[in-house]
This record gives sequence, structure tokens and C-alpha cells, in this order.
Amino acid sequence: MAKQDYYRVLGVSRTDSEEEIRKAFRKKAMEFHPDRNKNADAEDKFKEVNEAYQVLSDQKKRAHYDRFGHAGMGSNGGFDRPFDGFDVFGGFGDIFDSFFGDASGRRTRQPQRGADLQQRVVLSFEESFFGSEREVEITRLEQCRKCSGAGNEPGTPVDSCSTCRGTGQVRRSQRSVFGQFSQITPCSDCRGSGSVIQSYCSDCKGAGAERRKRKIAVTIPAGVDSGMQVRLSGEGDMGQEGGPPGNLYVYVDVKQHDEFYRDGIDLVYTLPVNLAEAALGAKRRVPTLDGPDQVLSVPQGTGAGAVFRLRGRGLPDVHSGRKGDLRVVIDLKVPNDLNSHQRGLLEELARSFGPADDAGEDNRDDDGNDKGLFERIKGAFG
Repeated sequence: MAKQDYYRVLGVSRTDSEEEIRKAFRKKAMEFHPDRNKNADAEDKFKEVNEAYQVLSDQKKRAHYDRFGHAGMGSNGGFDRPFDGFDVFGGFGDIFDSFFGDASGRRTRQPQRGADLQQRVVLSFEESFFGSEREVEITRLEQCRKCSGAGNEPGTPVDSCSTCRGTGQVRRSQRSVFGQFSQITPCSDCRGSGSVIQSYCSDCKGAGAERRKRKIAVTIPAGVDSGMQVRLSGEGDMGQEGGPPGNLYVYVDVKQHDEFYRDGIDLVYTLPVNLAEAALGAKRRVPTLDGPDQVLSVPQGTGAGAVFRLRGRGLPDVHSGRKGDLRVVIDLKVPNDLNSHQRGLLEELARSFGPADDAGEDNRDDDGNDKGLFERIKGAFG
């Protein structure tokens, strides 16, 4: 069955203001409320009025409805909450909650989850690489040790509340534009607990909880980086009314390393190489975090910025455990402060790369490279 136009349901026009829509809704709601209208279709009419009002009273929903009609409202008619239906205490829950508070008879003292706590740890670079065991100190809300959470001084009586007769709720009646309604609210004398403490616990003053310092062991997984967090479930504040405890979140900061820096799960190391080593090639030792130094063969003719990878010598991924690489970046060192010997060798090298000198002598060997000269330069700058 096709839905009627919401404006027609409320008897308003598309240009009417929010106040005019609200007045029309009140009039229709009084007309079709099942407590007042005993016709068989009154409840369906009332639901239809409620649905129309929830859409047209919301500017965004109304604009969407004006543009797309019922097709644009989705399967739930544009509601933030589904229609609760009629109950013996409060009529139709959604609509009357907005006018009179919670009239459905539901208790408001529901179990509540405890608050989450936060702590911070600072790790060395090596600790982030290998993982670490740390102990953090927190102050959290726990059950009172003296009264075991009851709130009364041990040995003193806890009486049933005479106002609500131990139910924690009282029924109040009030009149409105819709007539007289009964509303169930928490008892103010016992604050909804159903009991009255005659003598409060001297430690927690009746709260049933107290703050205590605790030292909590934290396992920091290998591969963590600054900004990551470790969650310890159930190590936060205790819950209320039987609710579960909150969590403890440990946030991680990692110090910088003198030789390495990280790029994702890769380690990056900068290897200084002089001119002769780059030209001739060389074998250089590269430090690692998880073992002895590795020997890296720098090929002949290596340029500045060249990158070599040592597979699997990087950081482990905190989720999969897969290890990254150690990337070695070549830093070609060009000398800017030469002694006379070094200067003489470089001048000789410069001549060896050029044509024959003024005396007609060719300084290059048969291969066009004075390898002996390079070796001498390598030794002079080593």
C-alpha cells in the first residue's frame, strides 16, 4: 500500500513553518491517540502522523523528502530510531519521550561501562625494534575493599526504600495536551537503587568504589612506532551497576637513533663513501640492529644517492611479523679541506683524465684509467 504524502497526513502545506507543522501534529496526535480514539485504525493513523512529523520537523529530512519523496527516505522512513509502539505506561515511546522524558517505564540505572584510561611510555629505538616489557603506574576506580562495593559500613543494615518499596522506581502522573499520562521515573530517595543505607562506608562514603594506584605490566610488541597504542582490555575504571570495566590504552613514543631512521618497516642507513671508493668500488661494513655488521660491496662507478638493500634486516610488522629491509643510501663525500698531499693527488688525477700534457706525455695507462693513482687517492682519503 502506497504511503500518503506527509504534508497531507498532517494537513499542512509545503510552505508552512516548523511551528505550524508542530501545531498540526499536536492536533492530529490528539485526534488519533489510541487512548482517546477507540477506532480500529487509530493506532495505524497515529503511527502515520508520528512518522510524518519526524520527517517534516527535521530540516535536513524535510529537504530530502521535498526533493525525492518517499523513495529518498529509505526503508526506515527517515527515522533516527524505529517506532517503539504502544505500551501501557507511556503511550508511544518515541513521540512522548521528546515531550515528557522517558515514560516507558524503563529503569535508568542501567549497567554502564567504566571509563578508559591512558598512559604513555617512551621507548628507545632498540626497544621498538625488539619489543619490550614495561610497567606503567595508573590510578583507577576500583571496588571499595572495605564494603566490597555495597556502600554501607560493614555490619550496618541496608533497608528497602519505603518510597518505592524496593523497586527503585516511582510512577508519577501528569497532564498534557494529550490528556493525563503516567510516567515511571527513578526514585529520588534511593536514587533508583531500591535500598537505603543507614550508615555509609567510612572509606568510600557510600560510593562503593575508590581510586587506587596500580602497576600494570605491558607487553610492547616488536616494530611499534611513535603514535601507536597498546590496548589492555579491562584494565580501566570499574563499571557501574554491574557494567564491564573500561580499557587501558598505552601510547608509545620512540626515541630517534644516532645511525638509523625508519621508513615504514624499513630501516635506512646512510653510508659515507669517498671519491676513490665510488670510482673503484669497495667493500664496506654496514651496522645492523639484530646481528653483526654486514659487508656491502659498493660497485665501481657508484653515484651519490644510490640505494642498496639488505633484505629482511629491517623492522618487523606489528601485525604480520614480516620484516622490512635495511636500505643503505650512498653519501658521496667530496672533500672541501685538503692537505698538500691530497691536493697533489687530485691534481694528478685531473690531469690523468685529460689529453696529453704540454710536454706531450700521456699520463693514462693502456686502459685509459690510472688505477694505481686511484689506489693512492683511496689511501690518502681513507
